[in-house]
Amino acid sequence: MTSAQLAHLLGGISVPKVYAFFLVLARVTPLFVLAPGFSSSMLIPRVRSVIAVAVAFGITPLALHNQTIPTGVMPLAGLAIENFIVGLALAYTIACVFGAISSAGAFADAFGGFSFGSTVDPVNGNPGGSMTNIYTMVGLAMFLAIGGDAWTMRGFAATFNAVPLGDSVAVKPLVGAMESAGASLLVGAVEIAAPVMLALVITDIALGMISKVVPQVNVFAVGFTVKVGVTLLIVGVSLPFIGSWMTNQLEGSLYTTLHSLKIG
Repeated sequence: MTSAQLAHLLGGISVPKVYAFFLVLARVTPLFVLAPGFSSSMLIPRVRSVIAVAVAFGITPLALHNQTIPTGVMPLAGLAIENFIVGLALAYTIACVFGAISSAGAFADAFGGFSFGSTVDPVNGNPGGSMTNIYTMVGLAMFLAIGGDAWTMRGFAATFNAVPLGDSVAVKPLVGAMESAGASLLVGAVEIAAPVMLALVITDIALGMISKVVPQVNVFAVGFTVKVGVTLLIVGVSLPFIGSWMTNQLEGSLYTTLHSLKIG
């Protein structure tokens, strides 16, 4: 690149564009803190920071189109906070979908006896049992397989149509959408873990009946092995269906968030 070309590029950078870049960066930052895949601990913080800056740099010209950015310190600070809240709401609702899958793994650990061996989850860095790690890894693979990362970026880009860069956001409907996403987390976890939980309840009932019919059998010694086998079998059968569930939940979460932004 020649000095003339560099001067031409630098000449296109104005103060409003710099302000708009930081406002976009404030909105995109929560994605790399909460959103699945984007916030994975397998990506070191420096890499996530570089990707966040690159995404903000690419979206800024589109977000700034036909927008007037104030130059005062206090208005800019207020807009930065509001843009951060918008990004936080979007990232949180998507993270709740992924959190339901991890919570389902925790249910499987508790019911199947896998919680005795706690390990570190490679995706989010939190301690958890074997089933939690399996559900988290499979959930992340499903998220990427169904194009969840592309859905997230399209939803993020759509927030600039719902709430332009220089406009204020109504917090009340946005908080309502976040509350709805948080409430659906436990329901989703139970839906995903229901086959395992039901199978283990039936297994416990069967073991109890065996202990009554054949008292000589050490049910506690046999039951642990049987429950582990049943858990692995049901998990292997039910995990492939997570993809369709995640697709519906992800679509619903994005729609709820964007609708709440448009209401405001």
